[in-house]
Amino acid sequence: MAGFIGKEKHAVDEKGRLMIPVRFRRKFGQEASSGIGEAAYENTDGLYIMKAPDRSLELYEPFIWNGIRKALSALSDFNPEERLLKTLMYESLETVEIDRQGRVALSREFLEHAGISKDVVIIGADTKMIIWDPERLAAVLEESAGRFVSLAGRYF
Repeated sequence: MAGFIGKEKHAVDEKGRLMIPVRFRRKFGQEASSGIGEAAYENTDGLYIMKAPDRSLELYEPFIWNGIRKALSALSDFNPEERLLKTLMYESLETVEIDRQGRVALSREFLEHAGISKDVVIIGADTKMIIWDPERLAAVLEESAGRFVSLAGRYF
């Protein structure tokens, strides 16, 4: 089943709320309701949001985050590197509710992390949505333009 695909430009309102694109909202719960995955979730009232190391934000549906959570739970609290990874991941994570208009409220901490003041680009990346400040995204794309062929050749 297809996931989130495409790119949309939106704006964060004065209260820090971001409208989730309609075409992405239509995908919510499709995999969960089809029974794919060991632990499917029917609840699409909320999403998991994470501060990514590249200064973007990532949004996950609960049934997708559940797979990541299981992998993190399997890590040992007695192994310093595994414990550090858990700490770094959960320190960067929050849940956000979707209101009736299809918006999520982003905290000041998350907006500052991503350098978002008004406009955003939302990229559908199959199992997640990636939220970028347009200028940061443009800089990353410009810096990395020549790397596509070598990266694709390495992984495909």
